Amino acid sequence: MGKAGIDRRRIIVALDYADVESAEGIVARLDPSLCRLKVGNELFTRAGPAFIERLQARGFDVFLDLKYHDIPNTVAAACQAAADLGVWMVNVHALGGRRMLEAARTALDAYASPPLLIAVTVLTSLESRDLGEIGFDTEPGRLASRLAVLADDSGCDGVVCSAREAGAMRSAHGADFRLVTPGIRPVGARPDDQRRTLTPEEAVTAGADYLVMGRPITGAADPLMALQDALGEVDAASGM
Repeated sequence: MGKAGIDRRRIIVALDYADVESAEGIVARLDPSLCRLKVGNELFTRAGPAFIERLQARGFDVFLDLKYHDIPNTVAAACQAAADLGVWMVNVHALGGRRMLEAARTALDAYASPPLLIAVTVLTSLESRDLGEIGFDTEPGRLASRLAVLADDSGCDGVVCSAREAGAMRSAHGADFRLVTPGIRPVGARPDDQRRTLTPEEAVTAGADYLVMGRPITGAADPLMALQDALGEVDAASGM
């Protein structure tokens, strides 16, 4: 915790690796008091729950980024499995609909200390043209806002959204609704496969709670220094 009890661990480092050895090599160079970790589909499929347990044994909180999207009973059971694993945050696709989201919420409410339940709105790799190809005749921000309302009404703790939508989300949903923003790139960094990006300072100023950062940290010569630099931007925006 930082000033006035503010949680400094607002950066979630994405472990987007195809093998456990590479991921563990980066983890060993990071500090669990300064960040949390995100494990997605590829790494979890290769490494399994035992890898999550190893990260937690090192002191890291884990965001299990598997984006559950299935019938309500299946998603509820998957959320229970994540809670049993002790992860800090789990996510589901808002496009799964109200019954699926409510089933996930009900499943996690059975736990004394459940993981945060976060809904994915619109992937940051998608633009209007992409949405049109899958049947949505609207802008990404408009669709994300509509799905955030559904997620909030269904009991989710927050959403994954573009940092560019964070300001509107914050105004619409209040201070307690968590906003998790991928696509964060420091000034001068390449966007890679992200399309709607902001810097750490811009994202926090816009209202983001947690910033997901991968290659700008994991691809740096000194990952810990890159993390500390990004935290400096976060602290500046937070008035710390």
